[in-house]
Amino acid sequence: MFLSRFIGRTALLAAAKSESSAAAAASNPLEQFFEADRNPDDQKPVYGRSWKASELRLKSWDDLHKLWYVLLKEKNMLMTQRQMLHAQNLRFPNPERLPKVRKSMCRIKQVLTERAIEDPDPRRSAEMKRMINAL
Repeated sequence: MFLSRFIGRTALLAAAKSESSAAAAASNPLEQFFEADRNPDDQKPVYGRSWKASELRLKSWDDLHKLWYVLLKEKNMLMTQRQMLHAQNLRFPNPERLPKVRKSMCRIKQVLTERAIEDPDPRRSAEMKRMINAL
């Protein structure tokens, strides 16, 4: 019994130390606007495709909301990186990523607008449309 408590506490302390070291490494909040450095000798990374509207129609409101902010964060990171590299007269790697993110964001707005139009309550429909247009 004592041994299991000791092992459990040891594992808990190890997990706490690893979390604190990870938090110390990512202490600068601006780091999230830059992509992690990659070794130029590595293969060219493969990035995914944009989301299809048919896939987005299957997602809940909360999932679309979370996905919107993930895409917004990715878009901000890519635009920051592009601007930084442009200022240094360097080439922006994988420029096709930005249109994919923008297309996915437009498709989320399209799906949300379709849902707002289908809503039988005109007040709620108008409120949803206002909220979507503010995105």
